[in-house]
Formats: sequence, C-alpha cells, structure tokens
Amino acid sequence: MNNAQLDPGDIAALFDRSRLRMARELRGLTQVQLAREAGSVTAASVSQFEKGHTRPATATLQRLAVALRVPLSFFAAPARPPAQEELAGFFRSLRSTSPRDRQQALAYVHLARELALELEKYVALPTLDLPRVPLGEGPSLQATDIEQAATQVRRHWNIPDGPIPDVVRMLEMNGMIVVRFKVSIEKVDAFCVNFPDRPVIALGADKGLRDRSRFDAAHELGHLILHGNQSQIGDKVTEGQAHAFAAAFLMPASDIKHELPTQLDWPTLLRLKAKWHVSLAALLVRAKTLGVMSEHVYAQAWKALSARGWRKIEPGPLGNPEVPVLLQRALKLLETTGVSYSEFLRRAGLPEADVTTLLDRDVSERPRVQL
Repeated sequence: MNNAQLDPGDIAALFDRSRLRMARELRGLTQVQLAREAGSVTAASVSQFEKGHTRPATATLQRLAVALRVPLSFFAAPARPPAQEELAGFFRSLRSTSPRDRQQALAYVHLARELALELEKYVALPTLDLPRVPLGEGPSLQATDIEQAATQVRRHWNIPDGPIPDVVRMLEMNGMIVVRFKVSIEKVDAFCVNFPDRPVIALGADKGLRDRSRFDAAHELGHLILHGNQSQIGDKVTEGQAHAFAAAFLMPASDIKHELPTQLDWPTLLRLKAKWHVSLAALLVRAKTLGVMSEHVYAQAWKALSARGWRKIEPGPLGNPEVPVLLQRALKLLETTGVSYSEFLRRAGLPEADVTTLLDRDVSERPRVQL
C-alpha cells in the first residue's frame, strides 16, 4: 500500500517526526510561526511532535499539512531507514549564513534524497561509487596526500587524462544526486550532505558561471572523499583541503604543469581557461601551487586581476553552468513504466511545488530564439 492510499487515521499512526521538521524548514518557519499558521496548536506541542515525545491527533496533522502546503501523506513514515539528523552538511562559511537559511537549504537536500529513494522503487539509478580514500584525520592531511587522492579518484572512475568534459555528469554517473536550486537563499553557497545511501551535492542556482560552478562541484566532491562526516564544518583547514582537491581533480599536475606560464601571460591563461573550463583565478593558484609561478609573479597577477575588476567578472566567459540531469531523466523513464509524474508524487506523498523547485533548470538553459 502506498502512502496515498492511507486514510488520515493511518497517517497519524505512522507519523514521522523528521517529515514534520523537514516541511517546517522547507517553509523557513520557526516552531512558533508554524503554531501561529496552523492555529489550535502551540509551539510547545510542535516541539514535542518533532522530538517524537508525542504524536499529533489526526485533526491537528491535517491543519499542519495545510499550513505547510504538503500532502497529508507526506507525514507518513517511509519504509526505510531515516536519514541521520546529525548530518549537518559542509557549508563554506557558517558566519555568512544564518541558521534558518542553512536549515531551509538542508531541508531541500533531504527532500532531494527522499525523491531519489522514492524513484528507486520504480527505476534503477546509477550505483553509488564514491571511493573513500583512507587519509587519516583532516588536519594532518598533506598537500601530496590530497593530490594523490584526486589522482586515485580519477583512476577509479576511469577518467582519461586532460580536462573533464562535464563534472556534474561524472558525479551523477557515479550515483551522487546533484541539484541546482534557488529558494530565496542568497548567501548559501554550494554545499553537500554525505548521506550513506545517496550523497547530495547542492549547487547554487544564482552562480551562472560555468568555471566557478565546476569548481564548486569538485570542491563538494572533495568534502565527500576527504572528510566524510568527521571534520569540522566551515573551518579554514577543511575548506582549504576541499579547494586543493578540486584543483587537483580538475587540473592534474601531470597534465597541466607544463602548460602553465611562468610569467604573467593573459592570452595563454585565457586559452587554458577555454581548454580546462576553470577560472583564471584557479589557474593562477594552480601555477603557484605547482611551483611554476613565483610568489612575486603570482602577487602581480592578483593585483592585475583586482585592478581590472576580473576578480568579480573575468574575461573569456565559458557559457552556461553544467546541468544536473539524473533526476529529470529518471522521472521521464518512470513515465515509460505507466506511472505519471503526478501519480508518482501522489503515491510518494511528496509536495509537488518543492520537487519542481529541485528540478528547476531555467537558470542554466539558454533562451530559445523564436522565429
């Protein structure tokens, strides 16, 4: 029996406290605000529901569903292990993002995992193949360890030498879920959550630069490979390690070192940007890291970048960011089994508007010329 076939009393009996919290955080509401929206329920009661100390009565649950704009069946526990609530995700800077913004972004990522796991009941998604490189504790990682880890991942995934044509596609082919969405959260950058069954990487929809977006995706892969769930979140050491992994993954030393200029040569750097699909800034850092460019030349380059305004908008645009396709293609395949999109959402009890937000591709697609 799917969730859509359950009557309200059954749903109340199968109440899943994590689903209530997810729905509340999707809406960006506090417990006090939700109580006010729902009426006839107190913030203390909402807290008790979310902690699992008490269960809402059927009528209360129906009011909560209306206030949160989710199907009543969304609150029924799925027949699988729940996600670990302590998985906090890797955020770039905890100081620049409010707790509520992080919670809302995390709720969307939890929903992405739920969507993927529901889809797997009907179609086979790529098997998760995320190599866990044994590197010890984070702070003790050396630069050579990180370079070696990036090389090992490329070999494990049979990535040929040279630039990676599509980083997002590579992640999806190896079983990770990638979403690109904007939920009125301007200060939340790319981040990831290391769910054991389906890790999710979220890319910001407002960053319309292909080079930076590719680096973001590789950076989040670095967290999943190097840090698992163990390291501090948002600290400089962890972020620096993920950055170093991204650079080595996108620009292997053996492939790019001989191409990098020793002196400041913008035409050469622009050609390399077009070839490797990374930013000028990333190329400069790589040249310094690999010992090709001296500290003096590197400092001059950054002064020139700043003076020209290139730290914000670089020359040589590379086009639209890479687009996640796994979830959309899984849904299209689902329809060939005779289950429509709306019927699938009804059976799964997932809120259609939020799933549509997760699948929104408008930010990356070029407008079509009308003739």
